Amino acid sequence: MRPGLALVTAAALLLACHPVAEAPSESTPRTAARPIVQGTDAPEDGAAVALLARRTRCTGEEPMLLCSGALIAPDVVLTAAHCLAIFGPRGPHEVYLGQVLLPQPEPAPRGRFARVARAVIHPDYDSRTHAYDAALLRLAAPVDVTPFPLPDSTSAPLVAGTGVRVLGYGDTKDAEAPAGRRRQGTLTVTRVESAAFHASPSPSMSCAGDSGGPVLLRDGGREVLVGLTASGDVACRDEAINVRVDALLDGFIRPFLAEAPAPGVPTLPPGNLCGETCARDAECPSGLACVSVEGGPGRCLLPALQAGDYGEACSEDAACGTGGVCARLEPEGDEACRCFTPCTAPPADPEPLEPSGPEADSGGCASAPGSMLLGLLALSVRVTWGTRRAARR
Repeated sequence: MRPGLALVTAAALLLACHPVAEAPSESTPRTAARPIVQGTDAPEDGAAVALLARRTRCTGEEPMLLCSGALIAPDVVLTAAHCLAIFGPRGPHEVYLGQVLLPQPEPAPRGRFARVARAVIHPDYDSRTHAYDAALLRLAAPVDVTPFPLPDSTSAPLVAGTGVRVLGYGDTKDAEAPAGRRRQGTLTVTRVESAAFHASPSPSMSCAGDSGGPVLLRDGGREVLVGLTASGDVACRDEAINVRVDALLDGFIRPFLAEAPAPGVPTLPPGNLCGETCARDAECPSGLACVSVEGGPGRCLLPALQAGDYGEACSEDAACGTGGVCARLEPEGDEACRCFTPCTAPPADPEPLEPSGPEADSGGCASAPGSMLLGLLALSVRVTWGTRRAARR
């Protein structure tokens, strides 16, 4: 497993749309690094989830893996705060519950997707040191999966020399065991601090894409969630740094779990979003954001799409007419996919030029709706994994 794998997946999407420098080849030491790194499949750990960028297309779009996470209540996921850095706490996120996310099985992943309705970052989070590198995600609806138990006053103590089990969907440093699959491995705790603990491979090691994933300690007949992956050495060979869950309980996790449900607010109809304005996110259907551009009226939209209406249900772009887009309004369900029509049509070119050169056969992003390409470009600029001594996973 390797924390930070989502960044690799994001880069793959960029390659499909823009020319970028060729990725450096793996050196011998990196190839020999311990894969979860040295992990095995974890089919029974349903509360270990993957954090994704919210999908916007119903055909031809692979999930973009950002990080891993731990279900701690039927509608709450604990993950690392730096996993939200690309899109921000208000950004479009969803989680995947299942063993295999990538590469996608045919005809589709066997797990299920759930939309993130709200995200909160720990108030003491420090992006430079990874102190309190934790975030809580409220799902739009509870899922039927048993959450991980949280530690309490009777839990076994976390001390140096203790063995722990780590889970995640991240990189394995093994080309024949790609990221995007839930794996497990074992670490040994080497040092315990007030809000974090360090661990060494035993023989496994977390890596890029495993960030936010659960670290479990055997406590009698059960396992308890004692940590979440935050960072480690760039090569994923020597050390993992994990946030202590017990240090998050009183001031962060328990108040969030105890929050009363937000009062219901009537939402705008998805088929007439171009004709209605909004003042806050709660007025938008299906978790769309209320966005005001250059002081104009607020419109409900997905950041990866411009403002538009979501009409009839569809299963592919062809069902939406010439140039139509079958967009994903909800993660799953019979009404999840709808024909999307932008409020402002793109300007027509009276004399379209015949494409030539490398762009002629690129296909890919030419039909990407709205600002999806801009969003991917922003992603490529903001991701800087592996540039610090303590690498974000």
